[in-house]
Amino acid sequence: MADVLALVAPGQPLRDGIERVLQANRGALIVVGDDHEVLAICTGGFLLDAEFSPQRLSELAKMDGAIILSPTADRIARANVHLMPNPAIPTIETGTRHRTAERVARSIDVPVVSVSAAMGLVTVYRRDERHVLQPERRLHERVSQALQTMQRFRQRFDQAVTSLSALEIGDTVTVRDVVAVLQPCELLERIAAEVTDDLVELGDDGRLLRLQLEEVTEGVAPVRRLVVRDYLHADNGHVPARDGRRPAAGRAEHRRGARADGADADGQADHALAALGKLSTDELADVRRVSTVLGLSSAHADPEIALEPRGYRLLHRLPRFPDLLADRIVEHFGGLQGIMRASVADLEQVGGVGEARARSVKDGLARLAEASILDRYS
Repeated sequence: MADVLALVAPGQPLRDGIERVLQANRGALIVVGDDHEVLAICTGGFLLDAEFSPQRLSELAKMDGAIILSPTADRIARANVHLMPNPAIPTIETGTRHRTAERVARSIDVPVVSVSAAMGLVTVYRRDERHVLQPERRLHERVSQALQTMQRFRQRFDQAVTSLSALEIGDTVTVRDVVAVLQPCELLERIAAEVTDDLVELGDDGRLLRLQLEEVTEGVAPVRRLVVRDYLHADNGHVPARDGRRPAAGRAEHRRGARADGADADGQADHALAALGKLSTDELADVRRVSTVLGLSSAHADPEIALEPRGYRLLHRLPRFPDLLADRIVEHFGGLQGIMRASVADLEQVGGVGEARARSVKDGLARLAEASILDRYS
């Protein structure tokens, strides 16, 4: 359907022809494809094989029959054709033109466009999909409003991420803090998916809006995935670092730590993100519901329960740091606090981490800690 919408986007010759048909208060039935399957259900009409132009499409729409275009819509193959699809194919449409269009699209893998003169609507059919084209002005307004909403969610997301970094370094993260990052992040992804569909329909006319969308969503998806990997699949006990040290007394019994490693963590993250995507908007606003889906806590647990990150996200903030080394360091030390307490010599014990890399990790985390504290209190 995305490919079809690109063909009928504003500024495209086919869309210009459709607009001419609407302005003339006429209807049309257009099939984009002229292979043997299409020709097998065609009767009557006449062969054209002429170059496509919006003016020719508008003139040919004066006749009642269907117009058959080439697959790229750059030539008009036939006009005034009577289509005879299988009448047993189910359709939800009521008008003759729309019923025929839906049956043709369901029986043959070609796009079919139905232009309604009475309602002034353009409906595109492809297989079992059906899409009503929106006026260009309405699309622009809808996308602009969506982008304004996304800007507000992006501000919430950035603030929550900054706060989470400081809390992770201070070893005071709770379930509520993690969910505060994932909630606006998920909403940004959902709105972006809706806006992307509208931008496809806008075609080249939406290029400036597309740049704004890319700017407001830049870096969101990677952070969401890393946050999920940091906290996913927790158990009821704190995961100690490899040196056996635990957090301060009085907090250990409330800790929950991750247990997934390497490729398993990637697969579990995919599963958790899919589950998160299935939540309704109301469920997404519920801290307990989100935390339960991600395995951060039980449905009735206190949202203030303490968590320790594994350290994926902060390690990925280090410049030019390979993913494989981040996985090895996390697996070796078990959690962020163990990594931050590790000496250069301790870091060198990890496979593939030499002295230079160990110092860069140590210094990089120290700089992140300092920057996070300044951001939090500035």
